[in-house]
Parts: sequence; C-alpha cells; structure tokens
Amino acid sequence: MPSPRTRETALKPLTSPDRAKSRAWGRLAELRGPGVPPRALDARALAALAANPGCGRRAVLDGAGVDKAALAEALGAPAAFGQSQFAFMRGNAFEARVKADGGAELLRLAHTRLDPGAEPPREGRVPDLSAVGPEGRTARTALALREATGAGTWTLLDHPMLALDVAGSPVHLEPDAVVVHPDGSWTVVEIKSFPMLDGSADPAKVGAAARQSAVYVLALEDVAGRLDPAPRVRHQVLLVCPKDFSNLPTASAVDVRKQRAVTARQLTRLTRVEDIADALPEGVCFSPELSPQELTAAVEAVPATYAPECLAACELAFHCRMRSRERGAVTALGRSVRADLGGLSTVEDVLAAAHGEAGDPDDPAVAALRRAAALRAEALEAAGREAVCR
Repeated sequence: MPSPRTRETALKPLTSPDRAKSRAWGRLAELRGPGVPPRALDARALAALAANPGCGRRAVLDGAGVDKAALAEALGAPAAFGQSQFAFMRGNAFEARVKADGGAELLRLAHTRLDPGAEPPREGRVPDLSAVGPEGRTARTALALREATGAGTWTLLDHPMLALDVAGSPVHLEPDAVVVHPDGSWTVVEIKSFPMLDGSADPAKVGAAARQSAVYVLALEDVAGRLDPAPRVRHQVLLVCPKDFSNLPTASAVDVRKQRAVTARQLTRLTRVEDIADALPEGVCFSPELSPQELTAAVEAVPATYAPECLAACELAFHCRMRSRERGAVTALGRSVRADLGGLSTVEDVLAAAHGEAGDPDDPAVAALRRAAALRAEALEAAGREAVCR
C-alpha cells in the first residue's frame, strides 16, 4: 500500500513543459522505429554537428539517436572512414606514455604551456574516479573536481566522466583528462596521435580537436556552474601530440572560444529538433528493418546541407554527396564556391548565367561568370589559331 505522499506524487499531473518534452521524446522514438534504442552521442558527434549547423538531416538523426552508420549501410552508401586498428593501438600507447608516473609529464606540459607563473608540479594528485555506471562516474568526477579546486595543488583527472544536456537528455562525455591548477581553474586535455612537426600540426586535425574539446569545455562549465563560487574553466585547452617523428610528447595551447560559441549555439538549436521532426510527413521512420526504398524516401524527406567537409565527419556523407551531384547542386563543390555564386544554386543555373541565357546582368556573381566565360572563349580561340599556324 503506497503512502499518501507516494500516491500524491504518482497522481500529480504533468505540467505543460513536461508534457511537451514527453511528446517530443515520443516523436523522436517514432523516427528510430519500434524497439530501436537511441544511439548515444559523443563529443566527436556533437563537434561534427556544430561544424555543419545548417544541416537539418543531421540534427534530426542525431537528436533522435538514429544509428547513421547502419542507415548508410542500408542505403548502399556506407561510410568509408574510421580509425584503423593500428592507429587505435598507437594512440592508446602514446596516451599511456603521456600519463605515466602519475601524469608527471602531462602536468609539466600544462605548467609550461598554460600556467608558467604557478608553482611547478612536483607531485600531482590523481584521484580515483571509478564508480558504477556513467551516472556514478559523473557524480564521482564532480566530487573530485570540487575537492581539487580547493586543494591548492596540481591535480590530474584521468578520463573523467562529464554530462551535457542535449535535446533534453544527458549525454555522457569522457575527455582524455582534465587538469586542475593550483589556483583552482580547470583545463581540458586532448591527447592525439598525429604529430607536431616543428611546433605545428595539420590545421584540419587541430581544428577537429578544438571542436571536440569545446564540447568538453561546455560540459565542464556546467559542472562549475553548480559550485559556489564557480571555478574558472579555461578556454585554452592543452593539445598533446607526438613531437616530430618520435613518440615523445609535446603540447600546444589551443584557444577554443570560437568553437565553444558555435557549439553552444548549435546545441541550443538542437533542443528544437522536435520542430523539424513535426514538419516531416506522417509515418517517416528510419528503422533498419525498412527496405532501402523506404529508407531512401525517409532520408530525402529531411533537408540536408552537404559540403565536401562532411566526408570526414558524417556517416551519411556519401549518400548526400551522390544526391547532391544528381541534383547538380553547387554545394558539392564546396562552401566557398557556394558563397561566391550567390543565388545560383545549381550547376545548370551557373552555366546558363555564364552563357547569357539567364540571370540578372547586374548581379555581381552573374557578371563575374560572364566575364570568365568570355575570357575562356578568347583563350580557346587563341589556342585554336596557334594550332592552325603550326
């Protein structure tokens, strides 16, 4: 027999926000298909989502927890990227070396690159973060951060567990490490196996690492906001990589303020993913049990914003590229080309404007295309005359 308090709680009606959230979750569950569990997001997926904020297709699929890799396989356009087993093992070996001896080398790099005015780390603290389940590890991490903030010494949190609210649901994230400085400030540490040659690394890989780290910074800020006074979460993360062609670690401070702002905006937009889902035709579903024809129709019902950069970040990129080429969309040529062409959205429109068959002559893009077409014609004519003379 439940107590009166238990009965009162059980019979308490849902408030309007609760009812709306429950309805949104139900709609997203319908998109996955009956009995299909949601695929958990991670920092890499959230960073890729933030890199292409205009893609409604990715927002819906990630918000609903759809397994995009399985969906791409069913569509006949599987993703062809991923980390090899050799690279995975090499990365693990390098990370173990960086964190050896209680993280002495990692703390030294943090002191040198980020906080040279602080007391050098002689013997840092490495608290035990083990607990049962992601929720337990998240709580244990929050407690360790609170204790380390007031300790006044260097502290290394090895693979802490953080939580970030995404579309009304907690997403558990696991950065490589978090360093707590003697002044109580917190720094995200990202360890990568690509090399730093003469103090610099591949800009594309550094950018991807910065976007991923920005997600961890947001999650750390959420933890810090629950403490009084709130510790400072540094917006410079420590990127640790092999030095040159060796296995020796080196590090660089990477400012992620821009990536953090973009990611925060995109995550705010993601909370309205149910609005995009509600605009879809009735019965749209991405269940792996459907036929390829039904899945293709479902995917095409959600608008996408394809760019060549998607090939390195999204499992559906090859399908979207194929469809983009079939439509003759200029986005397949890159975002910069798309921006330069203004209102001309297809290759057919571009060619018609260049040949004077369509387009406003006062449009700068149209004028530039016609000028380029004229120069090309002149060059071909001159080349033809030269060939005849020979």
